[in-house]
Amino acid sequence: MLIKEKSERNTLEILILEGLVSQDHLLRKIDFAVDFTHIYDLLEDLYCADNKRPSINPVVLFKMVLIQHLYVIPSLQRTVEEINMNIAYR
Repeated sequence: MLIKEKSERNTLEILILEGLVSQDHLLRKIDFAVDFTHIYDLLEDLYCADNKRPSINPVVLFKMVLIQHLYVIPSLQRTVEEINMNIAYR
């Protein structure tokens, strides 16, 4: 006999993101091999210290464009959508 259960979509689950992406994933290897912190030093003069608006993290922007080019995503808007859906990109 087949029993159909109602699925609960509003269940809270706590997950550790590290366990959801394999250790040999390309983006994990890139993150391990490349030091992205020098981007802050390169762009420091381009950011205003007192404009009262929070800046967007330049490393995050760089990584987004890197993902866009690695996975041949046609636009930055589509890249944002892909990042929201793909846990490996985070």
